Amino acid sequence: MSEITDFADIYQEIARKTSPEIAVEIHRLFKGQQIIFPKKLYNKEYIYSYIKQNYNGRNVRELSMMFEYSDRRVRQIVKLIKAE
Repeated sequence: MSEITDFADIYQEIARKTSPEIAVEIHRLFKGQQIIFPKKLYNKEYIYSYIKQNYNGRNVRELSMMFEYSDRRVRQIVKLIKAE
């Protein structure tokens, strides 16, 4: 197997964060493609469900930071959930 330093820059970074084998597999699967990752990791259904289960009336800031939403958006979601 090649050394990490033998890989192109992006694959070096992937190999360091994961493993050389994973970098090779990512290259095999996606070579030649441009990949753009969404800013949000979680889907809307999961976020709403999580907020519904974990909102306690005093943790808007915590939830907004967790999902990179504004405090206002979390309060809007809480209002929508309560209206259901």
